[in-house]
Amino acid sequence: MTHASHSPHSSSEWHENGYDLARGLAAYTGSVLVDGIARVVAKHPDASIANAFNHKQVLCKLWARDELFNNAGPAYGRVVVLGGWYGVLPAMLLDDRRFTIDAIDSLDIDPAVEQVARTLNSGFGDRFRAVTADMYAIDYRSLKADLVVNTSCEHIADLGTWLGLVPSGTRVLLQSNDYFSEPSHINCVASLEEFQAKAGLSRVDFAGALQMKKYTRFMLIGTI
Repeated sequence: MTHASHSPHSSSEWHENGYDLARGLAAYTGSVLVDGIARVVAKHPDASIANAFNHKQVLCKLWARDELFNNAGPAYGRVVVLGGWYGVLPAMLLDDRRFTIDAIDSLDIDPAVEQVARTLNSGFGDRFRAVTADMYAIDYRSLKADLVVNTSCEHIADLGTWLGLVPSGTRVLLQSNDYFSEPSHINCVASLEEFQAKAGLSRVDFAGALQMKKYTRFMLIGTI
């Protein structure tokens, strides 16, 4: 059997094929999220959307979404996601018909991700808002959030100091990991027990670990 030789695709061809694939999947699934991916591919060709949706990222966010539903319920007024990047987790929550969520704010210190997040979540209308903000400079009381999500606790130098900014009684979903070899991870934890001790939540509804190939991700859902 002979095989035809294939020349490498140009980046423009890859981009066009990726856009067509995402649009086709959106039409097939009826998913607002997948339609948003197609919009990002078309409008923000330099965005690292493939990295944002790699299997590790998706698995960790599916875990967060499912355990949130199982342990804290489906109904929320306002959800605030810190370090929201391209707004993938908000999109996954808003796209899940099990949940009733009035609004989600995705906050990130990097101004370059704001427009991408808005494009990804454009199908959800005014239920989604992307804001460039420093998590240490936010007036959390004025946000009146039913749930504050931070899945990047390994990037926070002092978890307790940050949690002290969030009003007592606020429900939170927190993730960290034991991936100490990553230079940007300045405050990893070696175990779930260490994570619980550092967070010091007044109530814990869920505490668990998800084993990945190179590290373990830890998650807490509870109340400050």
